[in-house]
Amino acid sequence: MNVRDFRSGWLVAGVTLNIVGVALLSGCGSQQDDASTETDALSERAREVAKVWDDSAGAASYREGYYPMAETTQLPVGGFRTEGDKRAYNNRNIVLAGELPNGESENGDVQWSGGGSATLPLVSASDSYERLSGPKSDGPSRLTVTGAKLGKMEVITSRGPATVSAWLFSLEGYDTPLKQAAVATSKVPGSPIKPDRSIAGYPLNRIASVSRDTRSVSVVALHGSCDDGVEVDVWETEASVVMASTVKNSGGNGNCTKQAKMQRVTVPLKSPLEGRAILDARTARPVPYKG
Repeated sequence: MNVRDFRSGWLVAGVTLNIVGVALLSGCGSQQDDASTETDALSERAREVAKVWDDSAGAASYREGYYPMAETTQLPVGGFRTEGDKRAYNNRNIVLAGELPNGESENGDVQWSGGGSATLPLVSASDSYERLSGPKSDGPSRLTVTGAKLGKMEVITSRGPATVSAWLFSLEGYDTPLKQAAVATSKVPGSPIKPDRSIAGYPLNRIASVSRDTRSVSVVALHGSCDDGVEVDVWETEASVVMASTVKNSGGNGNCTKQAKMQRVTVPLKSPLEGRAILDARTARPVPYKG
């Protein structure tokens, strides 16, 4: 196993994304160990997680799977024409005028640009449409789907860019379609190592995005309302990328409230993902992509 140095790999996006209005923190710094002690514990934990994961069947299964790491919906070329159309899309106020294809192939295709392919279950046109639409309103802001056909689109995955089967939905008033990936995501393998709840801090919340060359990953991490934010350390091996977030200056700098904030952090990698799983050191599980 080729192990690379555990290093600080943080480039903070510069803004706090959101405040979670729940009592996740019992007080500023009260749940944080001494910074150096915590870093040592996380370093040792990352080594342990990487070793157990890399030697497991789950690592091989994950490397061969289809795991989107970017949006699987693409807007019409040029985006939406009006604020009303944008609002309708964001509110899922999409209506169907016409019929959707029925009886298409039960399988979809994935072709990775770096080589390799997979045949996976195809999400039906009706199920794909239901993912886009939602409760309808009587307001003027709505999008109308007039039909759909099976086509292709590019999706960034844990193995790099891939061309996948997609439903191309025709929209009233638009010359180009709204695309929705139509391939079922592979099942995420379970972790062969149990979570470690003895290490202070919080697991990573989610993956926000992965660059097209998969050499950088943006993750969302939790921190307190009176510290200086988070940084993310990364431990890379040939089969995994283990990440752990730590809080900067958890001693507090002002009045502290019992809230947690979410911060987006961009982590550069020494090499492309190429099917490696992004694991959280504390939970030992693959960090989910949630856009």
